[in-house]
Amino acid sequence: MAVARLKFLSKDEEDRVHELSVKVLETIGVKVHSPSVLKMLAQAGAEVNTKTEIVKMDETLVRDVLKKAPKSFTIASRDAKHDIKLPATTWPYASLGGLVSWIEEYGTKKRREATKKDLATITRLADGLHSVDAIWPLVTVRDVPPHSGFVNELWISFQNTVKPIHGSAGSGTVGIPDAKVQIELGALVAGGMDQLKKRPTFTVLSCIIAPLYFEKGSVEAQCEYARAGVPVISMSMSIGGATSPVTVAGTIVNSNAENLASLIITQTAAPGAPQIYSAEATLMDPRTGGIGYRGSETPMIFAALGQMAARYGLPKMTGVLGIELRRAGSPVHFGIASAVLMSTLNGTDLCSGLGDLDSDNGCSMEELVVDATVWEDFRQYMREFEISEKEAALDVMKTVGHGNTFVSHPHTLANFRRQIHNRDKLADLIYSDGSPDNVLGAAHDVVVRTLKEHEVPALDGDIQKRGNEIVKAYDKNPPK
Repeated sequence: MAVARLKFLSKDEEDRVHELSVKVLETIGVKVHSPSVLKMLAQAGAEVNTKTEIVKMDETLVRDVLKKAPKSFTIASRDAKHDIKLPATTWPYASLGGLVSWIEEYGTKKRREATKKDLATITRLADGLHSVDAIWPLVTVRDVPPHSGFVNELWISFQNTVKPIHGSAGSGTVGIPDAKVQIELGALVAGGMDQLKKRPTFTVLSCIIAPLYFEKGSVEAQCEYARAGVPVISMSMSIGGATSPVTVAGTIVNSNAENLASLIITQTAAPGAPQIYSAEATLMDPRTGGIGYRGSETPMIFAALGQMAARYGLPKMTGVLGIELRRAGSPVHFGIASAVLMSTLNGTDLCSGLGDLDSDNGCSMEELVVDATVWEDFRQYMREFEISEKEAALDVMKTVGHGNTFVSHPHTLANFRRQIHNRDKLADLIYSDGSPDNVLGAAHDVVVRTLKEHEVPALDGDIQKRGNEIVKAYDKNPPK
């Protein structure tokens, strides 16, 4: 089947990236700030310096873990029809952005910190939007104890969607205690620890601190999740010129090396554990010093890393969504829209960012609707098309004849909807009008209607009660 794809590296260049990445691991190594993980890696054959916490890993170890890592698996949902089966075959599965610090209210344009109620409402809205495949908790909730934020966000998400929970922020610096509570909640919803391994109900983000550094709490939690069968997203966020070399090649190699190192850690902790190769690597925005999501180099870096993940046969998350405007509903520059589209054309299986504003600092429910509508349009570029004699319709050509029209032929009517994407009214308004007030007004109508009409099946009463007890106990007893 014909599917549009953006590629950047030749086969020889893929080989070179791999060779250079292995050279990084063998000669520079990674820093792992965890005695228990250092001991585990030493026993697996890595060269470990316990004083400097530097771990060097050779090509043999890389090859070994690539054999062990699963090449396909499912991120389960409460309703099996929403299961995410990796790898994707056409467009990537899309989720919300994650853990922004404020929400912008419709009408007043007021920005404020988000609450548990906000996250519940956003999650119910996303559950009702067709082009949202998975729920990444969009906001950081501020009305819970700081240590239990991730736990509360996961539990709120479970209660307000039947779709997979993708990209829970994990445990960050909180570490193993937090991971255990999230695993307990995941197992509760899945139907037990064995079922969680068979059908993991959520994935977890485990960011490497670029360049080449694994923080204690996060890496120890990563091992805990791996042993429980929860898929780990090994996200590298290398920023060329800041946390990786300023060159495109240096940023690609740094990110690839970080993903390989993370995979070694996961597979050493739990051989065969599911992991998603991931990168949001860019060059630095020279005007702000921040991450350049919309830089012209970004789609090329994503494409290169998507190719490396495909070379290794690993499920991948090497593309981002979300226009990330300063204000919800603002007109979108052609270059920004192009960068968003190109960033998802590299064959990535997963992408996130719907609903984000201001470079992941904030969000808006109306912007979530706008982004989801634009994504519905964008993903049509990645449909499968069969190239065959039947699809070429030579018999129809012969019947219609030279210089005539196909409009009235039955073949056109029979295949019209299958072949030609018809934009909905909101998409037409976004593209033709551009007025923020009109676009946001229409999007707000969708928000109100969806929240009024869409119902999310409730969790079983006993599961709900037990989950509430688990979260309440953790709220009251922070890890020591």
